[in-house]
Amino acid sequence: MQQLFLIAVRNLGTHKRRTLLLGGAIAGVTALLVILMGLSNGMKATMLESATTLMTGHVNVAGFYKVTAGQAAPVVTSYPKLLEQLRKEVPEMEYSVQRARGWVKLVSETGSIQVGVGGIDVEAETGFRKVVQVREGKLEDLAQPNTLLLFEEQAKKLDVKVGDTVTLSAPTMRGTNNTVDVRVAAIAANVGMLSSFNVYVPNASLRGLYQLREDATGALMLYLGDMADIPAVQARLFKRLPELGYQMMEHNPQPFFMKFETVNREAWTGQKIDITNWEDEISFIKWTVSALDALTFALTIVLLVIIAIGIMNTLWIAIRERTREIGTLRAIGMQREYVLVMFLLEALVLGLIGTAVGALVGLGVCLAFNAADLSVPVVVQVFIMSEKLHLVVNPSSMMGAITFITLCTTLISLIPSFLAARMKPVTAMHHIG
Repeated sequence: MQQLFLIAVRNLGTHKRRTLLLGGAIAGVTALLVILMGLSNGMKATMLESATTLMTGHVNVAGFYKVTAGQAAPVVTSYPKLLEQLRKEVPEMEYSVQRARGWVKLVSETGSIQVGVGGIDVEAETGFRKVVQVREGKLEDLAQPNTLLLFEEQAKKLDVKVGDTVTLSAPTMRGTNNTVDVRVAAIAANVGMLSSFNVYVPNASLRGLYQLREDATGALMLYLGDMADIPAVQARLFKRLPELGYQMMEHNPQPFFMKFETVNREAWTGQKIDITNWEDEISFIKWTVSALDALTFALTIVLLVIIAIGIMNTLWIAIRERTREIGTLRAIGMQREYVLVMFLLEALVLGLIGTAVGALVGLGVCLAFNAADLSVPVVVQVFIMSEKLHLVVNPSSMMGAITFITLCTTLISLIPSFLAARMKPVTAMHHIG
């Protein structure tokens, strides 16, 4: 086997032009695949970070409160006690935030828009600071009461700037309308679809608008160290919270604002807890991630077809050029299976070297892109909800690409290698080509 390996390496060195051509093609395909995976992983990571930070945690413990049977509000009462119990039940949790939430009419001197509103305690929102890019004003000013963070698109529609006052208007839980005047403290860069339908105010301001108590909030958003723990944490909370005395809603994998009609039809009053995860609350992100995975798979198949055609064509040429050599080797006693192994080893060595070089080139391109810290086009910002995109190359994915393409390269060479092994020595030695 060692001699066959040395012969294979020698053959690759002897036919340098062909080796460089095919090795370069394999390296190019591998580099493209690594860059493609880095782009796909980067987009998914950016989307998930932005969406789970701005709209939902990994696991959401929220619920509805009903004063009367027909009117539900997205409110969790006595949340400090519930949060304390969640910290005991979910050791996988890295941190949590509590967000009041609602739907308001936002009125300026020149216009108005209907938007979702999230309550935040900006000093405790470390993740929020990483995702939101403030263009005007200061994020820290949201610690002051009755302040507001808008996105550029919303500020343009309302024709307001930092320091201007706008009015929030919404019905309270008891059905009466209430208003609160807030000052625009910061205007942030657009973050895709969120720029159209969400704004942020201090939690205290939102409680004042809806006339809620200090211990009421909209949702407790739990952030886990590993998102793979989400199903286990969700299942555990569904079991433990009823044991701790909480009434639970049946699991409904929809965002909370799509559940009002169903909840309002139910006869119960009081508090029920609803547990969801990020996939339930922002299903459009899951669809986009699935589409990215499908696109990556399709492009990978196309790249593999291209390289398969190239390898088979090159090996056919190699066998044709070396027909007399094969006949000589067979005439001096080399068995057919050794001829087959010799060609397979050539493909294996070439594939291994080509994929390793290509993976390093792809990794270098990804690192260079991240170092440049370039802003992506607006159409991409809409999908990833961020103006910056960082490519993410997982070592396991890179090793997987090297192994997969090397294995495919070797398997593809089976057919021409098998045909070479079947040649009769006499016919091969008299071949003219």
